[in-house]
Amino acid sequence: MYEASDIINRAEQFVKEQLQHDSSGHDWWHAYRVKQAAATIAEREGADLQTCILAALLHDVADPKLNPSKEEGLRKVENWLEVEGVPAEAKDHILEIIATMSYSGGNRPPMQTLEGRVVQDADRLDAIGAIGIGRAFAYGGSRGRLMYDPGVSVREFQSEEEYRSHQGTTIHHFDEKLLKLKDLMNTESGRELAEERHQFMLEFLDRFHKEWEGK
Repeated sequence: MYEASDIINRAEQFVKEQLQHDSSGHDWWHAYRVKQAAATIAEREGADLQTCILAALLHDVADPKLNPSKEEGLRKVENWLEVEGVPAEAKDHILEIIATMSYSGGNRPPMQTLEGRVVQDADRLDAIGAIGIGRAFAYGGSRGRLMYDPGVSVREFQSEEEYRSHQGTTIHHFDEKLLKLKDLMNTESGRELAEERHQFMLEFLDRFHKEWEGK
């Protein structure tokens, strides 16, 4: 049965079981960091803390990159919430956040609730800065992508399908997605936290390109 006092602990255990073997940057520790950031932003913005934490923890259990399909991933999360006895309204809210928070080439409509905006900001924060740089290379390596090729052009994506099927390089991924995230933050708190991380990525890229040319 649903017990508000320990549902988060059980969610953490469930996520650990589901994501413990991932090496693409979508592991348990990614969920942990998104949960921590979501809690920080939720408290600052006045969002419902438990909804934000549960959605943050569970979001990648449903990720289509880690499941046969997006629908199957969402069913897995929905089944867990039902077994745990999470009330229907809270369950539907959490599922709505998870189903719509993905970047997907930047073509998604805005999040519908404050809690959704908070969790999306928290997830995007983990894609930038020092952690974001590490995750970008981990993901690229897991997909067999080149680190960099100066002959490859940066792409703009017109659809989610085009974005997901694209095989670029990790360095190009910064221009194609990561450097855009600062200006896509939903909340004032998210924008403030993104500023320093964004600047760190710019400094890294400047150093990367200098070293690429042996400077």
